[in-house]
Amino acid sequence: MSEIINRVANSPIVTIDLETYYLDGERVVFDLEPFLYQGLVVKEKEFRQSFKNLDWTIYKDKLVAITCSTDAIIPKWAYMLAIVNLQAFAKEVIIGSIEDLERHLLNSAINKLDEKKFKDRPVVIKGCGKLSIPDYAYGEIVKKVMDVAKSVMFGEPCSTVPVYKRPMAK
Repeated sequence: MSEIINRVANSPIVTIDLETYYLDGERVVFDLEPFLYQGLVVKEKEFRQSFKNLDWTIYKDKLVAITCSTDAIIPKWAYMLAIVNLQAFAKEVIIGSIEDLERHLLNSAINKLDEKKFKDRPVVIKGCGKLSIPDYAYGEIVKKVMDVAKSVMFGEPCSTVPVYKRPMAK
């Protein structure tokens, strides 16, 4: 009887699993609305004082999206002041929605990828997993690797759908 050989494990294929770039941590929204006068207006003195009275440690190691749930017009400095206070405690802080936070976290991870390990190799972008990876992340990762990879496929190494193949040099 012949030995079973795992051809996928022995192939030059590089697999990218976007789930491995998912940053663990509790995602929370920091809403500016409770700090507004009548929920609508930033009164600078009161706004600053309410920030001074806030226990910022409740945001320790959290991933924070700063937003305002009302239609109030918030000056840019108010968001900036929130970041200044949160930065000392939170793992990451952005201005925007939870969806914006997820986009920022995944883009940061994708941008840190070293393209050299994909140079001239077939790349499989893993499609199935436990987490729901937003569609835009698949677009960002294919843009990141297609300039260096020999080919890009979607799926699992044993069952892929071709997405991109570098044209042959003339």
